[in-house]
Amino acid sequence: MKADRIVVLMGKELREFRSSPAAIAPVILLVVVCTVLPFVVVIGIPRMTGQSITSDRVLQHVVSLARGRVPGLGRLPPDAAAQAFLFQQFLLLFLVAPIFGAVSLAAYSVVGEKQGRTLEPLLTSPMSTSEILLAKVLASFLPSLAIELAGVCIYVLLVGATALPGVTATLVSVRSVILLGLVGPFASLTALQMTIAVSSRVNDARSAQQIAVLIVLPLVLMLIGQIAGAFIVTTPLLLLLALALAVTWIFLIWLSEALFERETILTRWK
Repeated sequence: MKADRIVVLMGKELREFRSSPAAIAPVILLVVVCTVLPFVVVIGIPRMTGQSITSDRVLQHVVSLARGRVPGLGRLPPDAAAQAFLFQQFLLLFLVAPIFGAVSLAAYSVVGEKQGRTLEPLLTSPMSTSEILLAKVLASFLPSLAIELAGVCIYVLLVGATALPGVTATLVSVRSVILLGLVGPFASLTALQMTIAVSSRVNDARSAQQIAVLIVLPLVLMLIGQIAGAFIVTTPLLLLLALALAVTWIFLIWLSEALFERETILTRWK
């Protein structure tokens, strides 16, 4: 693979996304919802009801279990520890939103070009299939990643402005870095690679987008399971998850190239 070819195609894809704000709008909307929702649950509802967040016995039990497994919780008083625990779990939402957004962009990148008949010149170019696929994946990944990072920064600032003392410090940890810097990106890349592979075989962007559920559903279950106290995902487990996603992505790069069949797309255009 030649890096200069990949960069050129990425630039072309990014310019097309920039000229179509509607393609980016769903990502921004999802990130906004993911930023606001935790504060409604953790700050807004307790203030409206006049009850402490620790009045829920189930949450008390879950936080007590998490104190020894989640960094920083053990040093905080009960109310602050409960807030810190919930705000840390809601960070998982910032993994879900970029996946949906990036998958939407990736599906449009292939299916949209097939429908608009703008993919044919690219397939007849000297670029290899692996170069085309990697460029499309990265071009869809970067805007979603940038929006996610902006959302996380705003999220941390809002936590600092509204939460109890000491809560913000628990978000700036190795665990959060692994979650947002490794698990999140590799989950997005895995979903994107699967979407690109499916997009080459279908003519409907929605069919390609449905593949994101395979990645998003486990993340949502992880969020629900931790808040419900079914389990606590520790830092070593997050590292193993990131490694598994990285290996899966590398495997899917090979698989998507095998499934793409650029000659079939050219000769059996629909």
